[in-house]
Amino acid sequence: MQREARVLRALSKTDVPHARLIAACTDEQVMGVAFYVMEPVDGFNATNGLPPLHAADRSIRREMGFTFIDGLTALSRIDYIDVGLDDFGKPDNFLRRQVDRWRRQLAGYQDFNGWPGPAALPDVDYVSDYLSANCPANFTPGILHGDYSIGNVMYSRESSEIKAIVDWELSTIGDPLVDLGHIVATWHNSGGPNLSVLRVKPWDGFPSAEELIARFAVNCSRDLTHVDWYIVLACYRLAIIIEGTYARACAGTAPMKIGVMLHETAIRLMQRALYHIDNPVKF
Repeated sequence: MQREARVLRALSKTDVPHARLIAACTDEQVMGVAFYVMEPVDGFNATNGLPPLHAADRSIRREMGFTFIDGLTALSRIDYIDVGLDDFGKPDNFLRRQVDRWRRQLAGYQDFNGWPGPAALPDVDYVSDYLSANCPANFTPGILHGDYSIGNVMYSRESSEIKAIVDWELSTIGDPLVDLGHIVATWHNSGGPNLSVLRVKPWDGFPSAEELIARFAVNCSRDLTHVDWYIVLACYRLAIIIEGTYARACAGTAPMKIGVMLHETAIRLMQRALYHIDNPVKF
């Protein structure tokens, strides 16, 4: 809560759409936990259904995709030091640390009795080795949302504009291109099998993943030479994160129905990773 409140405060004078922070309390004796209050957002989440205006107009849905990527572009342009987030993360060697971090996370699931082990995710070692061998040598640090997906934005009810990017609890200082990779990893029809989560209906009209990357490239100066690596990393990272729920379900500490659904999604994400290793994005 404290980290999320701090990000919202830092974004207050930027053009990044977000819910404005009203107040934050770090004294845990008040409610038992730290908490904050933010302004209400009058908008909708596209994964929960489109209003009649958006459902009926293909051109609005196309613009929804572009305003979505423009939100990430705005975030990636912020100088995190200028907005007071210079100690918010550890950007040094950020990309090199990613593969080992998530490999350790996956290995840690062995503590859950009944989980079949890392082999439950096909080709996870192959993908891990690819990421280690092809890690970009350099990047420009910036604010990383950590879970930038179409399920974490609120749209205007009257237009294609984004009212707010939400759920900042995974944010840090790292490489914003990880967020771009996450978009492609979770975007419908972006290569490999489609996911059963983060679905928007109707989907026709939304830009392709290649069009989103091209839009980002036009409006952002970041080097996209290794964009496929970021997509593969996002698939790998998200697959390992959600596999944790399946591991807990196997041990009886999470609902098995949800665990199985997320396990199947994790497998599809690994298949998407393999697809993008073999099929570089053209934009």
